[in-house]
Amino acid sequence: MNKAMFVCSLIFFLFPTLCYPQEFPTRQVTITTTFGAGTPIDLVNRVLASRVEKMLGQPFMISNNPTGAGMVALSLVAKEKPDGYHLLFGTTTTLVWVPHFRKVNVKYEDFTPIMQFGKPAVGLVVRSDAPYKTLREFVEYAKKNPGKISYSGTGKGTPKQVVMDFIANQEGIQWTFIPYDADNLALAALLGGHVDVCSASPVWIPHVQQGRVRLLATYGENRMKTFPEIPTLREQGYNFMDPAIYLLAGPKGIASAIVRKLDQAFHKAMDDPEFIQVMKKAEFEVVYRDSEDLKRFIEKQHLDIGKLKADLKLPQEG
Repeated sequence: MNKAMFVCSLIFFLFPTLCYPQEFPTRQVTITTTFGAGTPIDLVNRVLASRVEKMLGQPFMISNNPTGAGMVALSLVAKEKPDGYHLLFGTTTTLVWVPHFRKVNVKYEDFTPIMQFGKPAVGLVVRSDAPYKTLREFVEYAKKNPGKISYSGTGKGTPKQVVMDFIANQEGIQWTFIPYDADNLALAALLGGHVDVCSASPVWIPHVQQGRVRLLATYGENRMKTFPEIPTLREQGYNFMDPAIYLLAGPKGIASAIVRKLDQAFHKAMDDPEFIQVMKKAEFEVVYRDSEDLKRFIEKQHLDIGKLKADLKLPQEG
């Protein structure tokens, strides 16, 4: 072996990540999602993955696993080798919120933030034949009928559930939470008459438009463009806003060069007209953060949620 070959071999042996990321990916990449199949955000995920697949020349397979409010998906991805071939489509709901309110085996520090691609809209809906037509009427009914109201959502500790604790604390209400693995299942429980109200991402948009359910409030900073007549929670006297975002992450320790390559590819995919269209149709806001900015956002949200939990005096449950 000549001297030049020896030096190159030594560099590759001692610093494999200097060479490896340039080749990434050389095989299929699996993205486990915390979202149920067929939901609006699942469609968004698949559009993004298909565009990146074309750019990077390898299959990007989506695997849906919403079980346990998405915590099973997080547990699976956290255990994978940090080589960029096993990723996570999720939210700060599962990454940051749930660990504050439930005992789980993963935390946000177990992941490498890669990029943010959006922000959901969330709201509170009831069936159209419900006796309450506004949030205030619903709250007053619940106060007069302690323990009678049940509501559906996607898991203990998610903002969709914590908001109900927030309202109950402020108003002195007792109601029962019925958890489901996905927003569409939580909505189906409402439509089927199994619960009185549903707190979920906007899988309910077409049902509101068709007159099957009634939207009482949204949890964002601003009113939804599709339903501008419906006030936010803050406008109705409840100082709560759902800060959840949609993101791509991977196991802790992914090489920075691979993170950059994935970040750049998915960021570019956000310019695709179909991605923009499905986001608009679902009332999801297109928002981008790179890896470093996303990491800072997650760390701040972790601190903010800790303060909210302390203010509400809510225990961590098993």
